[in-house]
Amino acid sequence: MPATTSPSPAPAASAAGPARTVLVTVTGRDRPGVTSALFRALTPTGAEVLDVEQVVVGGHLTLSALVTCPGEGVVERAVAALAGADLSVGATASHAEPPRRPQRLHVTLLGAPLLPAAVAHVTAVLAERGANVDRIRRMGRHPVTSVELDVSTDGTAADLRDLRRTLAREAGRHGLDAAVSPGGLARLGRRLVVMDVDSTLIRQEVIELLAAHAGREAEVAAVTERAMRGELDFAASLRERVACLEGLSVDVVEEVRRAVQLTPGARTLCRTLHRLGFTLALVSGGFLEVVGPLAASLGIAHVRANRLQVVHGTFTGRVLGPVVDRAAKAAALREFAAAEGVPLARTVAIGDGANDLDMIDAAGLGIAFNAKPVVREQADAALNVPYLDAVLPLLGITREDVEDADAAEGVLSEG
Repeated sequence: MPATTSPSPAPAASAAGPARTVLVTVTGRDRPGVTSALFRALTPTGAEVLDVEQVVVGGHLTLSALVTCPGEGVVERAVAALAGADLSVGATASHAEPPRRPQRLHVTLLGAPLLPAAVAHVTAVLAERGANVDRIRRMGRHPVTSVELDVSTDGTAADLRDLRRTLAREAGRHGLDAAVSPGGLARLGRRLVVMDVDSTLIRQEVIELLAAHAGREAEVAAVTERAMRGELDFAASLRERVACLEGLSVDVVEEVRRAVQLTPGARTLCRTLHRLGFTLALVSGGFLEVVGPLAASLGIAHVRANRLQVVHGTFTGRVLGPVVDRAAKAAALREFAAAEGVPLARTVAIGDGANDLDMIDAAGLGIAFNAKPVVREQADAALNVPYLDAVLPLLGITREDVEDADAAEGVLSEG
């Protein structure tokens, strides 16, 4: 490929003149030695490297380096020589503005399938709001395709909230999930991840499984649905539903434990986060009698849930102690974070119902998982795929990293 150069708008300068910023881009078939050849060519120019990005897609290489140099044309001549070498690549050099430090965001897109039109619409929303896509990388190919966009913007916090809502609406119209999470150090290192249980970690609602043994499942399910939408006070609705269990033998708890089904991807999520040294916690408006053993089976130490009163081997239809409602869930998140020495900025909350809103708001990253509309609107990120490990790309964890770790330990991955 021929070399092309773009003239710099800056006035001519001597080799010892003012520093210029130049963007060098190398493209072509990927092969060993291209990266080394570029930086060898730049070595005699006196250039200083400010930024580097290299991407290979389908065997095609794009390598960019942002450099400063002390004179006019020296980098351009080095790049022209590189392109003339027998590397089957093209190279360009053009004047560039020095890098700035805008607000950094990560926008994760998930789809099955991920279609070009959907990506076009979402990125158009970003462009309309002055947000620039600096980098795109694939996070996973199955069970859903996920890509992460590194985005820079000069927007305010209010602009960010608007961007989240707008992206979620636009993505939803095209069968995508779009989640926005902050960049920076808060995304790296150890974190506390707090999960709701019913309809989040597991597929069912435990109260409904218990009520089925009392022949009142439909009645209880109707109340649960209204409470999850935020139409009923959770504490009052819980007491109403628990009253339906009066006289039921405590022996049914073991049957309910066996009936519980984990959400697809739940084991992968927990296993991966444990490997990274994350702390996991469960907070539930359900019942410790079921949630406690479930947490133990997943290696989760922190648990907060309601307890059912039992007298002479039967449920009385009452709850012991204060109800774990939305305020109690947020308080539990803060308590667990303090106990682990994790700042709130490094906490993650995952839930689906109105009872989870306070902890989602309190966390550094609040994720609505197959949630009710009121929760999706207020969360930092919303996932509408049926796989709980879809949370991992939002934390910067690729599917390939997960599968490599599973393979190294001889673990059979889900999906």
